[in-house]
Amino acid sequence: MLKRALSRRPAASRLRTRVAVVAAGVGASAALGAGISAAADGGPAADAAPAKPAASVQVDPAAHGASAGHHGPGAHGKGHEHAAHEHRAKHGHHHAKHGHHHTKAAHHKLTWARPVHHYKLNASFNQAGGLWSHKHSGQDFAVPIGTPVGAAHSGVVVKAGPNGGGDGPAYGNAIVINHGHGTYSQYAHLSHIDVHIGEKVKEGQRIGLSGNTGNTTGPHLHFEIRSTPNYGSAVNPVTFLHHHGLRV
Repeated sequence: MLKRALSRRPAASRLRTRVAVVAAGVGASAALGAGISAAADGGPAADAAPAKPAASVQVDPAAHGASAGHHGPGAHGKGHEHAAHEHRAKHGHHHAKHGHHHTKAAHHKLTWARPVHHYKLNASFNQAGGLWSHKHSGQDFAVPIGTPVGAAHSGVVVKAGPNGGGDGPAYGNAIVINHGHGTYSQYAHLSHIDVHIGEKVKEGQRIGLSGNTGNTTGPHLHFEIRSTPNYGSAVNPVTFLHHHGLRV
């Protein structure tokens, strides 16, 4: 009987090893593997060769994770990281593109300002009447004498003085500013001039005070937008300012 038990021990040992390997692959416990081994062998051999402790069979978490393939947490982490990278790249390009458009729009639209504040509009551009030898060449802003007059945009003063700064006595004291790109502005009927020819001015900077000099019927600022520094090249100043985002 003892000889029979000893002769069956190697077979039982091999069977336990095979079951333990299967148990490790499917994540079962080592104890379950030992139990299966004993049941398969049966009889006294089970008592003669008891299963090894559960500690003798261990499941390697790293190996188990590797056997899981792309279902492992490492693969999921890489997948999420890749998706996040693509999302950032896509939306970063989107924002950069829109930022580029905003920059172009801001560059295209110049910054202009009204020459006076708290005014009432009087004679308009191209208006006919006995007050002018030709149609009215600008826009009149009715304001009290001494109202500060500001440069509508940055530029360089090219005319400043009485006699319309050289454009004729009808303008009284006047200033003309060159804004570049074929754009000039004129300010007429001033009571005081604060700038001189060749001076650089900034948008909104005070250049003089409104008045009642020259050909007028009351205190006001005569404002023109021109394509040259001289009389005869005026365009509608209200339309021009509207184009640059200002309503008067």
